[in-house]
Amino acid sequence: MVAAQTQTTHKNFKGIEKTVFGRGSFSQLDEILAPRRGDNEGYFVFIVDNYFKGKPLEERVPVHAEDLTYYISVEEHEPTTEQIDQLRDEILAKKGLPSGVVGIGGGSIMDIAKALSLMLTNEGSSTLYQGLNLIKKPGVYHVGVPTISGTGAEVSMTAVLTGPVKKLGLKCEWTVFNQVVLDPELIASVPRNWWFYTGMDTYIHCVESENGRMNNAYSHAYAEQAMKLCREVYLGEQSGQTPENDDKLMVASLMGGLSLTYSEVGVCHALSYGLSKILGTRHCYANCLIMNHLEDYYPEGVAEFKQMVAYHQIDLPQGLANEWDDETITKMAHVSYNLPHMWLHAIGDNWQEVITIDVLKDLFRRL
Repeated sequence: MVAAQTQTTHKNFKGIEKTVFGRGSFSQLDEILAPRRGDNEGYFVFIVDNYFKGKPLEERVPVHAEDLTYYISVEEHEPTTEQIDQLRDEILAKKGLPSGVVGIGGGSIMDIAKALSLMLTNEGSSTLYQGLNLIKKPGVYHVGVPTISGTGAEVSMTAVLTGPVKKLGLKCEWTVFNQVVLDPELIASVPRNWWFYTGMDTYIHCVESENGRMNNAYSHAYAEQAMKLCREVYLGEQSGQTPENDDKLMVASLMGGLSLTYSEVGVCHALSYGLSKILGTRHCYANCLIMNHLEDYYPEGVAEFKQMVAYHQIDLPQGLANEWDDETITKMAHVSYNLPHMWLHAIGDNWQEVITIDVLKDLFRRL
């Protein structure tokens, strides 16, 4: 008789299969894709941030005659389930199953590329797969080329989508990129405010990863190094947007993403999901708006965050909640409440006794 095994509760996640890092490494992309060009119907789909349309990078994207390229604007809203479903249906109707998907852009473009790769092989709406391990089949080969650093989307096993009911990721081991190309030269042109907001996403990832019950030696090691790099980039003697700091921020983003993957995010991200779902506020900016008011949850992290805000003269507006009615705030609170994995990490098993809809409404009213 086989003895009954105790159920394991430790995470067993898949990492990126291949990573190339270094200045100018983007020029290797065509060579990297070449061995996969014979797969499926023999073409690649390039998902590129519309910011680069008409700019020098457009000419460097290694598009072949048979490939499809989509320039997508992420200024107005974050990726949606409807957007992914429409894109999937259009691509399959045009040319069948591609060899792979390449995402070139910031966190939202990374999430679109990851979600699209999965939905090309899974039937039905992507709303069916918002959650943990709901995807039934592996996606097509997919590559991430970040042009903004901080979100950690290049390494995470989640493709966050906003649906009609909830904002939640397609989360499984098949979401993780097969290949990432980390070229610090690509983040040199990031507008100053977004350089700050996205970098703070890394910093906040680490603060939340460290301050919760799922923190451990593995997640701590990545968070410790990522925070050290963030301090050098945002508070060091040579702080600011420099080539050396672009190198550091790109590595910090990767490490911050690995830290939260083996730990979890917390209060700030839970509230950010509510703000983004109901008002459409961009994720990294929403995190910064909220982190500014969480002293009673992360006193040391918030103090240092405010130091960085002041050092770089970033204007984070106050009094936003004065324009929101109770119905809007209540909707945001319900979205944030329905993220038990974040609250379990941040508060503990008794989180439902501590975190109520009224508590969350009061937190939103601080903004």
